[in-house]
Amino acid sequence: MEVINTIAALKSLLGPKKLAQQKIALVPTMGALHKGHVSLIKIAQRYADVVVCSIFVNPTQFTDPKDLEKYPRPLEHDMAMLKESGCNVVFMPSVKEMYPEPETWHIDLGPAEFLLEGEFRKGHYQGVTQIVKKLFDAVEPDTAFFGQKDFQQVLMIENMVAHFKLPVKIITCPIIREEDGLAMSSRNIHLNAEDRRHAVVLSEALYHVKEFFDNNCKTQEGIKKEKLPALEDVAKRMISRTPGVELDYFVIVSGHTLMPPTDSYGLGLVALVAAKVGETRLIDNMILS
Repeated sequence: MEVINTIAALKSLLGPKKLAQQKIALVPTMGALHKGHVSLIKIAQRYADVVVCSIFVNPTQFTDPKDLEKYPRPLEHDMAMLKESGCNVVFMPSVKEMYPEPETWHIDLGPAEFLLEGEFRKGHYQGVTQIVKKLFDAVEPDTAFFGQKDFQQVLMIENMVAHFKLPVKIITCPIIREEDGLAMSSRNIHLNAEDRRHAVVLSEALYHVKEFFDNNCKTQEGIKKEKLPALEDVAKRMISRTPGVELDYFVIVSGHTLMPPTDSYGLGLVALVAAKVGETRLIDNMILS
């Protein structure tokens, strides 16, 4: 496993591999790795000859400076996980390397940018797409792998790729969960024992909605959209009555637009939830149909 800190060194390393027609995969991360990240690397290995994992805590996507300051950075732990996973290259640049001088970035990501996380974290997805574009320019990957847990983020990155007509295939990988259902997240480290028990209600609410869909969508037609608000309300009540959990949203929407479905039946739907558990904000989702 090679550790690279500059774009020039990365291009020097990957250039001959590209000339040899080797496929390059990128797994972008902000570190604080867990089994979910390892699953991305394992999937990437099926698609590519060389897997590059980036570790970079990107300042432009944090809307709260305190959130940036307390973001976990267990570098020794991360390196051990990456080596064990069989990752080929770790790209770990400095902020100065990625942002050598002040720059302005704003692209049209579509209406979904301002919904859900975009409403609670204004400007967040501009920062996300800014750094992902920089990483794509540095690595020039054939494929890039992102976790489904950040469902809206993947949608925004796909919009950015379309905007610039980039020759990279985006692959979304399934959420990896703890045994009790909690979605793995770098932020889970901030949960105390009590918060950790309460946090499970997010996945419980999602599974409840998913079970309803599975039991009521036995035909091709799906489920009438008129039933969705009542189903959302049940999930919201489950979460809101849990001590120490402050709900931001629970919605059932189109997976393509993040808007309520416009057709008579709910096809291609996803349930998304965000809540503050103790002092830690968590997100989760589940594809329904």
